[in-house]
Amino acid sequence: MPNSELMAIGAFAQRSGLTSSALRFYADSGLLPPADVDPATGYRSYGVHQLERAVTLRRLREIAMPLAGVAAVLGAGAEEAARLLDEHVARIEGDAAVARQRAAAIKSALGGDAPGSLIAVLKGPVLAEAVEQVLTATATPTPTPTATATATGPTHDPASAVLAGLHIEASDEAVALTATDRYRLSTRTLVPVRTGERTWAGTVDGADLRNAVADVRRSALVRVEAVPHGIWLRMSGREDRHCRVLPEEYPDHRSLLASLGEATTRATVAKGALLRALEEHPGDRPVLRLTDRGVRVQAPDDELSGILLPAAVTGEDLRIRFEMTTLYAAVSTAIGPDVMLDLRGPLQPVTIRSADRGDLTTLTMPVTFDH
Repeated sequence: MPNSELMAIGAFAQRSGLTSSALRFYADSGLLPPADVDPATGYRSYGVHQLERAVTLRRLREIAMPLAGVAAVLGAGAEEAARLLDEHVARIEGDAAVARQRAAAIKSALGGDAPGSLIAVLKGPVLAEAVEQVLTATATPTPTPTATATATGPTHDPASAVLAGLHIEASDEAVALTATDRYRLSTRTLVPVRTGERTWAGTVDGADLRNAVADVRRSALVRVEAVPHGIWLRMSGREDRHCRVLPEEYPDHRSLLASLGEATTRATVAKGALLRALEEHPGDRPVLRLTDRGVRVQAPDDELSGILLPAAVTGEDLRIRFEMTTLYAAVSTAIGPDVMLDLRGPLQPVTIRSADRGDLTTLTMPVTFDH
């Protein structure tokens, strides 16, 4: 290469926006080797043609892309590079959401919530319905071995106590309610009448919410306020209800939702017909067989009979088995006359949601056939 096309490392650093030390690092890592190295002095020079790569490298590092990702983007075509960038941004956004969730839990535990801080104003009947729907996925706290020996009553395993709560995340756009017992996960998003003064996240005691649901349902509007270690449900003409906030960290349900693969089988079936078929099923672990003929509810050892339900089924044929208690609860809480089942194989989580309203979503784990 003619010397006129070469630049000293200092000049190249100035034009590319990278420091000389950064250029040495990227050279050693193989991402941006110099065009020429003086064998006697080791002095490095760079070519004009390397400027575009250097600038792209700097911009990728400015958005915190790791070296392996930078190398992949620099070596990819335009379409693949765009996909890699989208994946990187999605990971950053997911990490930020988890950080916000955990920071909110820490602040709540430290008493960082100002008394009476508004979370949201919601329609009472809508909030009551959503709480009842989502709470079906909570677990019953498991007493510790020493529970019966305590003077103040049973104590509970903290790891399971938080699974008996309803996780609430309030932003400037929506309020998301989530519950899980690690076998099911149910989530519903509500649009508030009025948003809060700031974002808020916490896990509210499920029993306290159940006790408040009747009053909530009879109130036109409910003002939800955060206080240290709890929330207040304030209702006009009715006694305000206090619900405790559980201090334990809630499971990272966002990662689970983000990790779900594409559905390989999808079925849309009448909710009432499916529930009746499950009610008539003689066992406690029904099997669903999904084909282009519809959805058949049958016993594990019964390949030919069972109840065939008309359904719109696309994708691969599938035979999958559930615990009656998890499947029935997930279907019964769906909104509207039809439910949509997104399936990813016989042992992967199944997404159950309303066919025309997706704001209530439930994940249900199947069981193996030798369960």
